[in-house]
Amino acid sequence: MNKSAFYQLSYGVYVISTWDEGRPTGCTANSAMQITSEPATIAISINHDNYTNQCIQATGKFAISILGERSDPGIIGVFGFKSGKDHNKFEEVRQEVKSCLPVVADACAYLVCEVIDKMETSTHTVFLGKVLDADVLKADAAMTYAYYHKVIKGKSPKNAPTYIAPEQTEAPVGKKYVCGICGYVYEGNVPFEELPEDYVCPICSQPKSKFVEK
Repeated sequence: MNKSAFYQLSYGVYVISTWDEGRPTGCTANSAMQITSEPATIAISINHDNYTNQCIQATGKFAISILGERSDPGIIGVFGFKSGKDHNKFEEVRQEVKSCLPVVADACAYLVCEVIDKMETSTHTVFLGKVLDADVLKADAAMTYAYYHKVIKGKSPKNAPTYIAPEQTEAPVGKKYVCGICGYVYEGNVPFEELPEDYVCPICSQPKSKFVEK
């Protein structure tokens, strides 16, 4: 089976958020889709290992922040490569509260949903949510999964439904520096060694010391 065929499916880049006993929390997701228009219902897929999964189970509600092409890529790093169990992610990302749920202020739109059903798979929970509120936050094109990979050059977290382990290939000629946390490959014009010491990964905000030479 050629798993690269899955990349031809259309995905977006979202932050799924909810409450953790009064503390806002969330994670990134690329699987969110509208199921019906009347009543408006949305389905999302969240890995069992994501702390956000159990928080949605407890609250029965979730919000979807739809990231735009001009949204700060660091948002993806905060919500995609850190656990809400150990980090208060919204301390690093500005939030707004919409219909009693936290959403990312730098998103282009949001939806607030109440869980009305769910389906368990071997690795993920598919939550079906009735849309309670939705609005556009700013004029921006919604970020697609393809844009995230081809333009921002980000990688998928291992908990993502679309994660495929990279194949072992022959190393390219020349030095290449890769973030050891999220897999971002530095391809800037300035040699990596000459970057300032306060340089951070544009995807997960990790310091220069976390990059490894490949």
